[in-house]
Amino acid sequence: MLGAAVADYIALVWLFVCWVGYTAFADRPNRDAPNLVEALHRYRVRWMERMLERELRTGDVNILAALISSNALFASTTIFILAGLMTILGGFGAAREAVSELSFAVQASPELWELKGMVLLLIFVYAFFKFVWSMRQFNFALVLIGAAPMREDVNAPDRPGFAERTARLITRGVNTQNRGLRAYYFGLATLTWFIQPWAFMVACVWVVLVLYRREFRSITLRALIEPDGDRPKDDVAGDG
Repeated sequence: MLGAAVADYIALVWLFVCWVGYTAFADRPNRDAPNLVEALHRYRVRWMERMLERELRTGDVNILAALISSNALFASTTIFILAGLMTILGGFGAAREAVSELSFAVQASPELWELKGMVLLLIFVYAFFKFVWSMRQFNFALVLIGAAPMREDVNAPDRPGFAERTARLITRGVNTQNRGLRAYYFGLATLTWFIQPWAFMVACVWVVLVLYRREFRSITLRALIEPDGDRPKDDVAGDG
C-alpha cells in the first residue's frame, strides 16, 4: 500500500509538471517557432484592420458572438461535470469496489480516492473560471468594436494602433479559452489515475504530445502560415 501511495503522489506531481510546464512553454511570447496562437493573431490584426474600413460591422460582431457562444457552451458543460463529480464524491465506495475487480488496477486507500476526486473536481473548477473569463474578454472586444473609429474618421486620435489593441484583446481571450480546453484534456487523463498511477503519468505525457503536435506541428498550422502553392496536396487529409 505504501508503494502504491508513493506512486500516486508522484503521479500528482507529474500532472502539474506536465500541465504547468507545457503551459509555460506554449504561452511564452516572442517565439521563433511558428504556432497556432501567433499565426491566428496575425489574422486577427488583419481582421481588425479591415473592420476599420467597413461601414457596417455586423459580421464582425457575429464572429465574436460565435466565440462567446462556444465559451458559454463549455462553461455550462463544465457546470454539469462539476455537479456529477460532486454526486460521485459521495459514492466512491462503490466505484472503488468496481475498479478493484480489474486485474491491472492498483489498489488505493479511501483517502487517496478522495484526493483523486478532489483533484479532478479542482481541474474542472479551473476550467470553468477560464471559460467565464474568456467570455468576458470577448465581451470587452465587442465594446472596442462598438467604439472603433468610423471609416471616414481617418484622423481619429485613437485610430493608430486600434487594430493591434483589439486583436491583442481577442487573442488573450482565445488564450484563456485554450487554457480551459487544456484543463479538459488533463481532466480526461486524470481518469486513468483511478486505475493506475503509472498509466496516468503516461496519459499526461500523451496529452502534452497531442497538444504540442496540434499547436506547433499540425497540418492546420501549415495551412495558416504557408502560401497555397507551397502546401502539399495531401494536407487536406488527416486530423489536422
